[in-house]
Amino acid sequence: MNVSLSYIGRSQLRLASGGQRILELAPNLSRDRIALDAALKEPIRFREAISTLHDVVVNDLTFKPRDKSAHEQWKKQQAVRERAIREEAIRTARVTVAAGLVPKPTAEMNQQHRLALERYWKSRSHLNVRLREENEMLWRRLMPYDPVITVADDVVFFECFSSDESSYGCLTIDRDACFANAQDACLGTTNVDYSWELYHNFQSMRTYREMRFNINPDGFSVQTSDRVDYREEQIELPEGWLRGFMQLQAAMALPMKKVTLGVDAVYSLLAWLKRHREKHGPRAIRFELQDGKSPRLVLEPWNVAIESPSTVYHGAATQPVRIWGRRRLMSLARLLPLATQVDVYLPGTGLPSFWVVQMGNMRLTLGLSGWTTNDWTRGSTVQQLLPPTAPGLTQVAFATEQLRQQRAMTLNRMCMDLKCSIDDAASVMNQLTQRGQAIFDLDAGVFRWRQILPMALSDRELGSPHPELTAAQQIVADRKVKVETRQEAPLGGLIITGKVENQSCEVLIDGDGIIRKGKCRCSWHFKFGVRNGHCRHLEALRECVRLFSE
Repeated sequence: MNVSLSYIGRSQLRLASGGQRILELAPNLSRDRIALDAALKEPIRFREAISTLHDVVVNDLTFKPRDKSAHEQWKKQQAVRERAIREEAIRTARVTVAAGLVPKPTAEMNQQHRLALERYWKSRSHLNVRLREENEMLWRRLMPYDPVITVADDVVFFECFSSDESSYGCLTIDRDACFANAQDACLGTTNVDYSWELYHNFQSMRTYREMRFNINPDGFSVQTSDRVDYREEQIELPEGWLRGFMQLQAAMALPMKKVTLGVDAVYSLLAWLKRHREKHGPRAIRFELQDGKSPRLVLEPWNVAIESPSTVYHGAATQPVRIWGRRRLMSLARLLPLATQVDVYLPGTGLPSFWVVQMGNMRLTLGLSGWTTNDWTRGSTVQQLLPPTAPGLTQVAFATEQLRQQRAMTLNRMCMDLKCSIDDAASVMNQLTQRGQAIFDLDAGVFRWRQILPMALSDRELGSPHPELTAAQQIVADRKVKVETRQEAPLGGLIITGKVENQSCEVLIDGDGIIRKGKCRCSWHFKFGVRNGHCRHLEALRECVRLFSE
């Protein structure tokens, strides 16, 4: 609707002759004529009322975005100003460094830094003691898990697990080369309580102090010639920690590719990870291996290639192997000045990897699960990757006694003593590792006698078997597996196709009876692939082929 408005002049408060004030209001001439001329008795009331009416007229509560143009202009000016200050500071610092006039910390600054460190460590120690006294369960979750120490004929090795059960560490020390004047050596394994105080005591070791390691049933201590003994009492190992060790031993028994890297390549790898942070996936290290050529590591998602020119890979050419959880490799940074080379053992893509740092008479083995959140006890069941052969009780008992007496044996020696095939001997040794009675030394290539507990672990400590493995056994028992084709794989092994519970499956089994690849349309394989173990259909197909071969 259109409305016409016509005015003459403007409304105003005008001063007339004699000092009289006149409020003149200009009417709309488009409407009927009106007029009023009168004295205003209560000008104050009128003022307030007309002012309120004005407020009502001009009031607008609809949303209006704030005008930030002035603020944005101020931010641009500030950015220009800060850039100029930064460039001037950098230019001045470069001139100072070039002239050799770098200021050194004053005595006062060093004193303040020392006092701050003392306050920090005092508070941290106080928190550690109070937390242990008031909430031991929470303290155990925040502290590292207990290391395991084993004294063998030729070596002494220390094993530990990360609190998230995704990283395993084993420091192996040659006895003859690193220990002198050994007295009352008693072979065996014990677990010790680990604390931050013990760690700080390790830091006090110096070359100019005479030091001795003292390992006895009461605990582990570090003794120096000018300090008192530090002793830690033993504690019971958590069940989840034990199950993690067993999963680890199953992974170390897998056939693996060995890749030797130079220290320069590992340094470049850690330096890049330290200086860069990925914002999106993939976050893997891709190993590209060709026989007779230097190993090539590609860091995703940047696709940065790192080569090891000082080493050469020897082995069959395979598809690239990818591993995840690479940030955990930063633990190796402290060892690089001591290392001569780093040997990497790769079972396959997405599977655990083992990094062995060679340091002359010492070596550190760092075992990493497929990825950080995929720990040994709740993540992928590595035992599923092993051939599903069940050793006899007589063989297991005989192998246990032999390994107990010999302390260290190769797989071939065990095969000769048991008078069985390599596969059967591997199955027996795998049983010992799963029960916590043996450990496989990757560098030496031998099985060592190492008991987590004085007795073999039972099924209760090991936990229930994988649900897909149990279901696969039931499928085979119900005869719901039909093998359709069997053919040799181009690079060795067998390619098996068939139907399991009306599911079309295809699986690649290598010469060691391990599933390397598989295809299945079930929900488990679609969701997890091989990350949480193979599905029941692939397991059932492999088991059926094994039984048919026997």
